[in-house]
Amino acid sequence: MSTEAISVLGAGSWGTALAIRLANNKNKVYLWGHEPDLMQTLATERQNRQFLPDIAFPDDLFIEPDLATAVGYSNDLLFVIPSHAFREVLVNAKPFFDEKTRIAWATKGLETGSGKFMQEILEEETDNQFPAAVLSGPTFAREVAAGLPTALTVASTNPSFANDLANRLHGDVMRVYTSDDVIGVQLGGTVKNVLAIASGITDGLGLGANSRAALITRGLAEIIRLGDSMGARRETLMGLAGIGDLILTCTDDQSRNRRLGLALGQGKPLELAIEEIGQVVEGFNTAREVVQLARQYGVELPIAEQVYRVLHENLSPADAVNNLLSREIRPETG
Repeated sequence: MSTEAISVLGAGSWGTALAIRLANNKNKVYLWGHEPDLMQTLATERQNRQFLPDIAFPDDLFIEPDLATAVGYSNDLLFVIPSHAFREVLVNAKPFFDEKTRIAWATKGLETGSGKFMQEILEEETDNQFPAAVLSGPTFAREVAAGLPTALTVASTNPSFANDLANRLHGDVMRVYTSDDVIGVQLGGTVKNVLAIASGITDGLGLGANSRAALITRGLAEIIRLGDSMGARRETLMGLAGIGDLILTCTDDQSRNRRLGLALGQGKPLELAIEEIGQVVEGFNTAREVVQLARQYGVELPIAEQVYRVLHENLSPADAVNNLLSREIRPETG
């Protein structure tokens, strides 16, 4: 285990879960969040009652409400920030980086408006000055925090950083693999959010297990098709960060994206469904950005396109399904 501290920036459910996991693995961890009142509550109660109730913080997990101090404590930083706020937090933290800083992120999605991956934002804001890595895979925060067995992937073009971060996380209940396919790992963790909404819609409409299986399979084909155009490796998309994460989020109601789809399929208004979930649903904005990305690369993503239209063009879920079913016959591998 590393004797160096690591700072986790982002105290939502996933950031807190990763901080707990890292601390349970004998790392000294500093957890920062942007709401001072919440951070004071976390420090007092020694749990994140809002997102992960009844899971106590390990002794090696320390709450730090000041961003500059949190960054200054550690050479290794793990950003667990929603995609729409990633750039803002990165820019605010950047003045406190030094020559030993290494940056990882566990954010899944694309920046709203620009459609850029977190890797691209990092490159723009730091001029590639720092080793970088992305962490992704089939992981629900509560299960990770509770110490249930989990596997995930750390991807970086810097093998030393990938191995160091993997060693921080790897242990008796977590299996960690390394990769250098940063694009593939990011892509799998992004598009699956959109497809999970689609899976929820089909189940909300009561279309059965056959439909769900077909949707997951054809959704994977869409991820691979886009990945081929972007230079991702197929074996990455057939691994934990691709099909693994896709299966998880499409089949289990712990997924906020799937729950949004379920609500829409059952006829609930979009605004009410999002309000009741009460946390960021990454797939909502990501659907728009994924469709734009596919158009940029000249790739057809019919499922993602229909999800986008349901979320942003008031298309009914039933009409979206009919649009998919009425598509012309084509080779499965085309």
